[in-house]
Amino acid sequence: MSQQRFRIGTRASRLALWQAEWVKSSLQQLHPTLQVELVKIQTEGDRILDVPLAKIGGKGLFVKEIEEALLDGRIDLAVHSMKDVPTLLPPGLELRCITERADPRDCLVLAAPQKNLADLPQGARIGTSSLRRRAQLLHKRPDLRISDMRGNVDTRLRKMREEGLDGIVLAAAGLKRLGYEEHIGLYLEPKDCLPAIAQGALGLECRIDDKATHALLAPLHHPATAMEVTAERAFLARLEGGCQVPVAGYAQLLDDRLELTGLVARIDGSEVLKDSLTCPADEAAEVGRALADILLRCGADQILGELYGQAES
Repeated sequence: MSQQRFRIGTRASRLALWQAEWVKSSLQQLHPTLQVELVKIQTEGDRILDVPLAKIGGKGLFVKEIEEALLDGRIDLAVHSMKDVPTLLPPGLELRCITERADPRDCLVLAAPQKNLADLPQGARIGTSSLRRRAQLLHKRPDLRISDMRGNVDTRLRKMREEGLDGIVLAAAGLKRLGYEEHIGLYLEPKDCLPAIAQGALGLECRIDDKATHALLAPLHHPATAMEVTAERAFLARLEGGCQVPVAGYAQLLDDRLELTGLVARIDGSEVLKDSLTCPADEAAEVGRALADILLRCGADQILGELYGQAES
């Protein structure tokens, strides 16, 4: 890596570019002589837009090609939405930096104002491609009609209008980063819709042996967010979950204690297994695995086994 040319790999969506530009700006403020270039890389998830993520492999679809560019030296750094990153990384790469988490909540963009989830019209049509969101919404409101919807934020907002949907579910962090906060009609609090693993955090991935990049990134690392993300990803890894199954997790660091809530559900919302554990902050990975084991003993193993069997058939 040269001080004169530092290359950041990113997807080309508006949100991904905003995130990469934020990292670029932050690095240049810290290192004024650094010349940073953004390298746009199309991933499989960007190419296949007419099939639900759960049917084409889920996690990894938005990072694989970017990681390949890291490994062969075409870029020096990858910027990811952490919720898109698989729990297993390719040999030679590491998540060196986790940035401070933005708003982790999901939210509803609505065609008509509503005070809460219960006020949505009977049989309201809601757009989302997330099995996690689908399961939790249907658990609260079995009458809702869920429509599969993929694409970037602008595409989903347009589809909502064109298809006459009553609302769509998006991550609050993404809307806020794009300056679309005014579109948020209703926040879904974690008690109603537990977020995706690591939602709201950015992960900066680089080569393990690239010590120069490690030094550049150090000031951007947010230890508290990293502890939360570690717990959530350990929970996910123990369950071997991904976009093919409704799994959610949310950790909060409260003083020197870490509270983790995790969930496994059936896609139709008919069964939701949910529990929480609290531990010392330095036991983040341990609490993630322990909570997963609790849910597995309570029946998550059967739910996941059935869902993985359906995905493979």
